[in-house]
Amino acid sequence: MTERRQQSRGDCGYCGREMTRSGLARHLKTCTKRLETQTAAAAAAKERGQLLYHLQVQDAYSGYFWLHLEMRGDATLEALDQYLRAIWLECCGHLSQFEIGPQRYTQIFEDGWSNDNERSMEVAVDRLFRPGMEIPYVYDFGSSTNLIIKVVDQREGQPTTPHPIALMARNKFEPPSCMECDEPATYICTECMYESDRYEFCDEHAEEHEHEEYIMALVNSPRTGVCGYSGPALPPY
Repeated sequence: MTERRQQSRGDCGYCGREMTRSGLARHLKTCTKRLETQTAAAAAAKERGQLLYHLQVQDAYSGYFWLHLEMRGDATLEALDQYLRAIWLECCGHLSQFEIGPQRYTQIFEDGWSNDNERSMEVAVDRLFRPGMEIPYVYDFGSSTNLIIKVVDQREGQPTTPHPIALMARNKFEPPSCMECDEPATYICTECMYESDRYEFCDEHAEEHEHEEYIMALVNSPRTGVCGYSGPALPPY
């Protein structure tokens, strides 16, 4: 994709403050609104607390695209894989993989092709995650999208959502201008991507572009323009 400024910004999902990725990693530890949400969840709880993990997920190369998530300790790597597919990645049902130490966690099939260091994603993350860990993740072993998942912090308490994962913040997407005018781009041409430094179009100029079959939506995802990905780059819940 077109080169962008290194530091993208996003809003805290609790108090609305706008910060960089690293600024939010620090802010979320002490955000008053987040602490109030945790207190309310604890007061309403009918079950014992558990470990919850603050995860920072970013594309492995530019760092422009990022997420701050809180994940339940009793949720599995498979739940995280499904979340990342929904918000950023899924296009054609490709395989994916987490790499934690010497082990690779992936989709295991009873076909005799699994390696000794491959494990199923159906494992609770509280058996694996520790603060400070950086976990490489790849979706699609052909046209790959590579991510880095950092375990920023952990807390013990009640989840603030019934879902396995809560979205605490993500980067704001600032699309480049259309290569034909000054309007914000909404599409890219994957044919022009390999022929030119500019390949972004607004709605009007995308309709007029000669490579109609190569026009794809420009969305807030590191997989934009790869394989058959067309978004919508929205959280699953």
